[in-house]
Amino acid sequence: MRYAPVSDELWVQHLRTGQRDGADHREYQPDFVAETDAAVYMLEPKMRKEMADTVVLAKKAAPLRWCANATVHALAHGGKPWQYLLIPHDAIAENMTLSGLASQFGD
Repeated sequence: MRYAPVSDELWVQHLRTGQRDGADHREYQPDFVAETDAAVYMLEPKMRKEMADTVVLAKKAAPLRWCANATVHALAHGGKPWQYLLIPHDAIAENMTLSGLASQFGD
């Protein structure tokens, strides 16, 4: 499913359509990837009560490492940096931009 451009977003792609629970997969698969003029974001919404969960925080290392490696490669080839955002579900609202979410929830 693709969404139309909104604010500073170029596109948002939902990546988990019809997939099984993440425990059934060996590789990390983000919920969403969004691209702006300045960056590519890997977006992982979670319920606010799960944000401090030890399993959620432990799983955060893989996408952070992936984004760091993707950024090195992309910048070496004229691309954009990648950033992972673990976002509480109730912080996502129509008036929020990706850059606003990145400034609040980016590492």
